[in-house]
Amino acid sequence: MAVTLKDIAAEAGVSLMTVSNVVNGKQARVSAATRERIMRIVEERGYVPSASARSLAAKSSRLVGLLVPAEDKASLTISPHTVEVIGMLERELRRLDYHLMLRGIAHRAEITEALRSWHLDGAVLLGFQDAEVDRLTARTVGGVALVAMDCYSENPLALGVRSDDFGGAALATEHLVRQGHRRIAFAGPAFSPTGVVRQRFEGYRHVLAEHGIEYDPGLVSAVEITREEGAAYGRRLARERPDVTAVVTTADLLAIGVVEGLRAEGRSVPGDVSVTGFDDADIAAYVTPKLTTVAQDLPGKAAEAVRLIMGCLAGDDRPEAATTLGVRLVERETTAAPRT
Repeated sequence: MAVTLKDIAAEAGVSLMTVSNVVNGKQARVSAATRERIMRIVEERGYVPSASARSLAAKSSRLVGLLVPAEDKASLTISPHTVEVIGMLERELRRLDYHLMLRGIAHRAEITEALRSWHLDGAVLLGFQDAEVDRLTARTVGGVALVAMDCYSENPLALGVRSDDFGGAALATEHLVRQGHRRIAFAGPAFSPTGVVRQRFEGYRHVLAEHGIEYDPGLVSAVEITREEGAAYGRRLARERPDVTAVVTTADLLAIGVVEGLRAEGRSVPGDVSVTGFDDADIAAYVTPKLTTVAQDLPGKAAEAVRLIMGCLAGDDRPEAATTLGVRLVERETTAAPRT
């Protein structure tokens, strides 16, 4: 049978309130001798505080959700980028004695279910389209401290944390142009008028214009962020567009697939075609050739998301604008000057 606070109080010869105060760290009015006696009994009897009871007492679940899109009736597919975000969010929350709950969302109604059913103190939305965040209402959110990561929605219910997506794609494109490339393709998921991929596309197009390189819509392709889709695109590119000497992609996993597809068709990387990624996930440095990519400040994004949630819980004033973190180009082995 589980040991209770009442059992400990009886053995220590003190009130239930005294034991509760000691166990929950409120020890200012309890003598050192009493504290030591209570903690000795706690250790000897193997008492484990009830998380649910503590949550009820504090009117806080100490749970923060990470909600990510998922296909209905399918297992949750998580990219290397999302894996790293999960780890960093969990670390930041653990430091504050909070817990992270991961939940896949197939339908918008499930956001409300997750926020309320689990009595979350806060939640991070990762990977949702701007339009989906735009549709969130006060009734949907229910007062939960909400952060939308990698999002350009202006919905005031969701605080924003993102990277400089425009600047990152501009860095990659500028790097290729300075190496002498002029026929530069762009590959990423289909994009809407706003959002992460749109920003990265605009950064790519901006650099082309700055250097007087004519924009060719035929060099822009909608490709889902998987290694398999990237490889299929790389094979098509090698067969159908031999004039292309470089590709800017919106994610490392996609870029790795593109390299695989190009090489499968006999094109060398970077000898025939240079390729850039985005994220600087761990895998970027392990593949062959090592991937030139744009590094995001993932630890900074995770820390800022947690800081914003804690600020909301503390009643701080909400910031008026989203937090945008800087990026940097990491040059490795998949880019080089084009062959003359």
